[in-house]
Amino acid sequence: MARRVFFNRKTGLCIPLLALAFLFVPSNAGAQDLFEIQVYPYDTVEPHHTMFEFHMNFFPSGTKTTENGKFPVNHQFHFTTEITHGITKHFELAGYIVTAWVPDVGPKFAGARIRPRFRLPEEWHLPFKFSLSTELGFNKHQFDSNTITLELRPIIEKELGKWYLSFNPDFAKSFKGTDSHRGFGFEPGVKVSYAVTKKVEPGIEYYAETGPISHFEPIEDQHHIVFGTVDVNTTPNWELNFGVGKGLTGSSEHWIVKWIVGYRFGF
Repeated sequence: MARRVFFNRKTGLCIPLLALAFLFVPSNAGAQDLFEIQVYPYDTVEPHHTMFEFHMNFFPSGTKTTENGKFPVNHQFHFTTEITHGITKHFELAGYIVTAWVPDVGPKFAGARIRPRFRLPEEWHLPFKFSLSTELGFNKHQFDSNTITLELRPIIEKELGKWYLSFNPDFAKSFKGTDSHRGFGFEPGVKVSYAVTKKVEPGIEYYAETGPISHFEPIEDQHHIVFGTVDVNTTPNWELNFGVGKGLTGSSEHWIVKWIVGYRFGF
């Protein structure tokens, strides 16, 4: 889902924003997104350019018990194809095809998504960069008990020297499925990285699902995952991200390995 450029970041780390992100942590959810595991950056794809991106996630140790007819996540491999086209300087439109390989079952189609996104102009000189992603998802019930979902994802980005911070306070709503009677849930994501060279940026990514914003679930029912990551910035057209994640609660997936490979074409 988004990526744009992990390249050309020259502005900075804002400790107050990071602290704000973690204020929301202490307090489950329905279905954390395990197909596109990414904290979005601010940038959108340039007009007349198209980004092809592949999200690959493997679960060497995942949950083995399920409910509502879902497949166990343990040893699943997820492959998501995302195509994003820049419509204007500040607006892009993306589509996703979501697939999975399930042990003892084989390859499966898991769903599709559409995502428009706009960003505020940098010329406004705000204290941080801001963009907003809106994603409508159509999910197979074997992978998500909520089959029609809406995600509103504000993107707050700040750079300071070699430090980079992106905070995504996501709000998700089910319109069809087990959680359709509930209000918007809170699913924050945070990324902090440091450019040790012009091409290599190690960092930390954090993802959570805490439940409805009106009533957070008990901590043992929430999903919290922390990743050690590295971004490799070869050229402005390529996006390369690798990470290994560990679940922090019993309801979280235990271990996750993720890769993101993207390339931007000009048309």
